[in-house]
Amino acid sequence: MKFVVHEHHATRLHYDFRLEIAGVLKSWAIPKGPSMNPSDKRLSVRVEDHPLEYGEFEGMIPRGYYGAGAVLIWDSGEFEPEGNPEVALAKGHLRFNLKGKKLKGIFSLILMKGRGSGKDWLLIKGQDSFAKKDWEVKAEFTPAKKKKLIEKIPPCETS
Repeated sequence: MKFVVHEHHATRLHYDFRLEIAGVLKSWAIPKGPSMNPSDKRLSVRVEDHPLEYGEFEGMIPRGYYGAGAVLIWDSGEFEPEGNPEVALAKGHLRFNLKGKKLKGIFSLILMKGRGSGKDWLLIKGQDSFAKKDWEVKAEFTPAKKKKLIEKIPPCETS
């Protein structure tokens, strides 16, 4: 199964973490971005599912549309869930192995109970050989990339 992390320059910079589960991309917005440091517990707010095709989207979402701003693929690759991912999500604890360019190894998404809406999760890196204590998320968006996005990729069409 595939995963993708979008660097999303909307009202505020955040990272959209997406896992291919049950024919869609289950998605979480991570304000501080994912981390390879097991000590970091990153707030991950559950958002709407996206179609699988959205995993390859890079471009500019035009002003006036939800999520307006630049969207870049920050990382992508394969993920292997431990057990049935749909059951694990329903229980509030999904553990999986990522095989990306930047994100590698064991991670867990854990539902924060007692927070009202049930949308607040934590993304936590497991202790393994890929863990990095000095991890820092680095945004890749530059004015040159913005120009290429505008020139080469049409804006996202929404209905």
